Amino acid sequence: MSQALPDPNEVEVWIFDLDNTLYPAHCDLFSQVSQRMGEYISDYLGIAFTDARALQKDFFVRHGTTLRGLMVEHEMDPGPFLDYVHDIDLSPIPVDGRLDRALTALPGRKVIFTNGSVMHAERITGHLGIDRHFEAVFDIVASDYLPKPHPDPYRKLIQSHAIQPTAAVMVEDMAKNLAPAAEMGMTTVWVPGHSEWSHDGSEGDHIDHVAEDLVAWLCELVPTEPAPE
Repeated sequence: MSQALPDPNEVEVWIFDLDNTLYPAHCDLFSQVSQRMGEYISDYLGIAFTDARALQKDFFVRHGTTLRGLMVEHEMDPGPFLDYVHDIDLSPIPVDGRLDRALTALPGRKVIFTNGSVMHAERITGHLGIDRHFEAVFDIVASDYLPKPHPDPYRKLIQSHAIQPTAAVMVEDMAKNLAPAAEMGMTTVWVPGHSEWSHDGSEGDHIDHVAEDLVAWLCELVPTEPAPE
């Protein structure tokens, strides 16, 4: 694992994860999402909320996402589920003008690759004031509901958006999700969070760079204009 910064002028495409990557993990939006997942499962399957929460975790471990487990084992329509669980309060996310300025200064195309939905990504990037920087959101629907780190969505992403992996950088908070990107030849950047699943799979040589603070890392990578007075 190297701490040396990549040359941004040699990068054609920047692939950013969304949750706990473009905003800090301590904002803890997942607690809201998790609560709403439990509510949805409880209502959908007609079981107690405590049982729903246990099933939710079990599906996440065995299928990669709770959604995938519900689709595989209960033939659930994913649309209403995604709409419900992502209807959350975004006020815990601080708007950091440095991120907008860093993305402005960062050369190359920019794409979001998320296990969430386009709607969720658009709400968050709109809240942060950075939506204009991204040419596309490749979401769980575009991934045919196969979550990262299943390799198929990575292949579909690069085919759909004409990405040359060796000229791309992928930025992600879940270390294991960087392994397929590294295998394809992408440069990888890990944004470690406080959760166990952020660190799962962090051993090995598939992580090229570590960004403890993504905004600070990007500001070090590219010169930015100072904030207006």
